[in-house]
Amino acid sequence: MNCTIIVIETIVMTIAFTAMIMIPLVKNPVWWIHDYPKDIQEAYFKTHERVPSAFFSKTVLLKKSGAIVFALLLMLGLMKLAGAYDFWSAFALSYGIWLFIDWYDCFFLDWVLFANMKSVRLPGTEHMDAAYHQKGYHFVQSLWGMLIGLIPCLIGAALYTWLIGL
Repeated sequence: MNCTIIVIETIVMTIAFTAMIMIPLVKNPVWWIHDYPKDIQEAYFKTHERVPSAFFSKTVLLKKSGAIVFALLLMLGLMKLAGAYDFWSAFALSYGIWLFIDWYDCFFLDWVLFANMKSVRLPGTEHMDAAYHQKGYHFVQSLWGMLIGLIPCLIGAALYTWLIGL
C-alpha cells in the first residue's frame, strides 16, 4: 500500500469529519445533543422542550447509521486508492483511519474545542464549565467509538475483498 496516499486520505477524512461535526454544531448545538454529557442535557431540558437524545432513539440511530454507511462507502474508495490488496490490508487501512479520527475527535475536538468554545454550548448551559470539561466522559465515548468502528471496517474490508475478487 502507498503510505503517502494513506496519509493524504487520513488528512482529507479528518477535515471532512471535522466539517461534518463542526458546521452543524456551530449552527445549532441541539443537533448533536445526544453526544453531550447527561448533566448538560438535563440542564438544557429544564428550560427547553425535550428532544430525543437517548442512544437508541430513532433520531440518534438514524444520524449515527447514516454516518456509518457514508463512512463505509468512502472507505471502499479509500481502500482502492491506497492499494489494499486483501482483507487484512483493507481492514488495517480503514480501521487505522477510523482510530485516528476517533482519537482526534476525543483528544482535540472534545477535550479542546468542545470544552472551550462557548458557541457550541447548549443555550442555558453556558455557565457549566466543569461539565464541558469532562475528559472521562469523552474518553469512554471514544472507547465505544473504537468498538463500534470495528463493524463498518470489517464489513468494508469484506466488501472490498469481494469486489476486487470479481
